[in-house]
Amino acid sequence: PWGNRFVLSAIIQGAVITGLTVSLILMQAIFSNVSLIDFLSVSLDGPAKWFFFGYFMYITLVVAIAITAIFYNHLESNLGKQVRGRKKYLAWTQLIGMNVGGAATTILLIIAGFVGTGFVSFAAGTQNQAEYLTSLVKVPVAAFAVIFALGMVAGGIAYITTYLGGPKLSKPKD
Repeated sequence: PWGNRFVLSAIIQGAVITGLTVSLILMQAIFSNVSLIDFLSVSLDGPAKWFFFGYFMYITLVVAIAITAIFYNHLESNLGKQVRGRKKYLAWTQLIGMNVGGAATTILLIIAGFVGTGFVSFAAGTQNQAEYLTSLVKVPVAAFAVIFALGMVAGGIAYITTYLGGPKLSKPKD
C-alpha cells in the first residue's frame, strides 16, 4: 500500500509541474514580444534565482517521491514486510511532509521568484511593486521546509526500522 500511495503522489506532483511548465510555455506564446527566459536571466542576481531554484527543486521532489515509492514497494513486495503499528504514522508523516511541505516550499519559491522579478507587473503593464515579496515568504518557506524535513526523517525511521525489524511475512505456497 505504501508503494502505491507514493506512486500516486508522484503522478499528481508530476502533473502539477507539467501544468506549470505548460503554463510558462503558453505565457511565452502570449507575450511573444518578451522572452521569459531572457527576462528571468537578466535578473538572475535578484528574485529570479528563487524561481529557478524552486522550479528545479520541484522536479527533484517529484523524482524523490517516485524513488520513495520504489523503496516502499521493495520493502512490501520483495521483502514481504509491512509498515505496521506506530511506524505507519511515521510513513504518513513522510507522505504528507513530502507532498505538503516539499510542494509548498518549492511553489512559494517559484511564485516569489516569478512575481519578484517584475514579469507579472510588466505583463500587466504596471510598475513592479512586488520586489519585497521574497522577504515576505522567507518564514513560510522555512516553515514548509521544516515540515518537509520532519517528514523525511519520520519516513526514514519507519522504513529503516521496518527493514531491519523481524522476519518477513510468510507468503502462501502455491
